[in-house]
Amino acid sequence: MNHPTHPGGATDVVSSTRSVFGAPCWVSLTSRDTPATEAFYSAVLGWRWRSARLGDHFRVALVDGTPVAGIAAVASVWQMVVAWTPYFAVPSADDAVARVRERGGTAAVGPLSLPPGRAALLADRDGAVFGIWEGELLTGWEAWRRAAPTFVRLHTRDAFDAAIFYGEILEWASDRPGSCQVHYEGNEVVLRSRGDVVARIVSGALEAAPDPTIRPHWQVHFAVEDVAACVKTAQNNGGSVLGYDSGSVPYEAVLRDPDGAQFTVTSRLPR
Repeated sequence: MNHPTHPGGATDVVSSTRSVFGAPCWVSLTSRDTPATEAFYSAVLGWRWRSARLGDHFRVALVDGTPVAGIAAVASVWQMVVAWTPYFAVPSADDAVARVRERGGTAAVGPLSLPPGRAALLADRDGAVFGIWEGELLTGWEAWRRAAPTFVRLHTRDAFDAAIFYGEILEWASDRPGSCQVHYEGNEVVLRSRGDVVARIVSGALEAAPDPTIRPHWQVHFAVEDVAACVKTAQNNGGSVLGYDSGSVPYEAVLRDPDGAQFTVTSRLPR
């Protein structure tokens, strides 16, 4: 599982998890080779990098100066799975962790105090890993949404059951002001926050199998200007293509980085 790479910070804060809750607010990646990981994502997504407050093992990716993602260089030390993990904003990490345990999920790490907030790594009943963050955000939620990613998608066995689980954990469709809205569109559960689609949940034929790429998991979708160029660049930099659909709207490709983490690049639609 990923170690929580710091989604909070003390400067340029314009929102917190009390004003934005239930929605994805950060994504992180564990890496066995941080310089190689940085080089790959710089080439494919145009990211720049800076150090994080947690120390030399943690790095923050920037798009036009806006923090968009974190990398933790701990996968090889802790024998963790290399994967992208989304973090959801919560008013109380303790309450969210308690709800996960009550509903059959797993609390793997935390809550940990990472000033100016608290984080935990969790897994739902089917084993899909996700994180929660309580506290100030590294940058404004709207600025993060504009930069990346475009949304996250849960591939699971039963979208309806998963929506109930996450809805109870993250207070979706509640009466609280600012709560995320949940809709059923086609075969997907669609989550909206402030009008934006921020998450999707889809059922699939996910039988128990040794291949972790087809087990229930969250997939991060990064918005890009040119999907075909990202595909070519990924292949030229040691990555691989797992799926490619030039006929879809938006246009998407599922990629795997050289370390084994998969992610999706999605054509950026006009806002």
